[in-house]
Amino acid sequence: MNCFRHIAALLLALLFVVPVSAHHSDAGIDLESMVIIEGTVKEFAWRNPHVYLIIESEQSGEVVDWQLRMGTVATQTRQGWTRDTLLPGELVRARANVQASGGPYGILRSLDKEGGVSASFGIETLIAAQEGDGETPSVESLEGIWRMNLRKWKSYPGGFDGYYDAQLTLNDKGRAAQAAYDPLSAENPESTCVGRPTPSMLDSTSIYMMEIDLSQQEEIIIIRGEEGHTRMVYMDGREHPDPSERFTTGHSIGWWQDDQLVIDTANFEDHRSPYQIGVPSGGQKHVIERYRLANDGTYMDAEYILEDPEYLARPLVIHHELLPSPHLEMIYAECSEENAGRWLEG
Repeated sequence: MNCFRHIAALLLALLFVVPVSAHHSDAGIDLESMVIIEGTVKEFAWRNPHVYLIIESEQSGEVVDWQLRMGTVATQTRQGWTRDTLLPGELVRARANVQASGGPYGILRSLDKEGGVSASFGIETLIAAQEGDGETPSVESLEGIWRMNLRKWKSYPGGFDGYYDAQLTLNDKGRAAQAAYDPLSAENPESTCVGRPTPSMLDSTSIYMMEIDLSQQEEIIIIRGEEGHTRMVYMDGREHPDPSERFTTGHSIGWWQDDQLVIDTANFEDHRSPYQIGVPSGGQKHVIERYRLANDGTYMDAEYILEDPEYLARPLVIHHELLPSPHLEMIYAECSEENAGRWLEG
């Protein structure tokens, strides 16, 4: 690994921060310290919900396979990565936050490959990539592709875990459910490809882009997310079905209020951890979203009000600023249950 001496200065100069967000929980990860891992690439798993780098490293005379979580296929692609960027047998040096338990699992913060290839990961990298796209275009409708203005996104240590921990106000039942939750077990739905229900698609525009399809808006509006979910918003005047009829992502009806799209979503199925922190949601959950163009169409003002009196002491009100991105394409990738559950093996 002598080749890495030539890039030591670069490593020392890099700044590493907690990612702007994460699909999976960061529970059990020591976010305060960094570990250096040197070895050879064993596998580069180019699949959602996260790309994984598996490094075969010798430690104390034993060969250990480190599983290091990266971004989504979409975020890595937009930073110039492909499924062939790393190949089995290549020498690499990584810095990662790893499991506090000492298990061979972590979140990749920087990588250097033999031959001079270097990369770092974090919110500043994502912001730089977004700002490198140039001037924000102006649009005339909500139709099209949207992504979070990362300069306006307030990140918290621990990704979405920290975000929702800071935002939600729990009642006694919510606190009790969270206290009984084991995020490092298969009880955690983040270990599968089930995903999180509304309003997660909107919150997730910090990493996944969202597309609004108005081509059939008199009857239905279709909202697609790069994480693989599609929402149907019924615009034909129907009401929600009987409360006994429940859906994974809820049932959405919508209407126009002047120039503002209003979406009302109810009839949610029970979900053990829709906010990644062990606070459940159920049949009483209700979400109102409002979308409208602002500043001459240079951004979209998006707001949601989430109520769930069964678990929350008060509603959650969140505002986001989304940027129109007609110059970009939605990037979809298969959600791999193997990748989704790798952290359970760590």
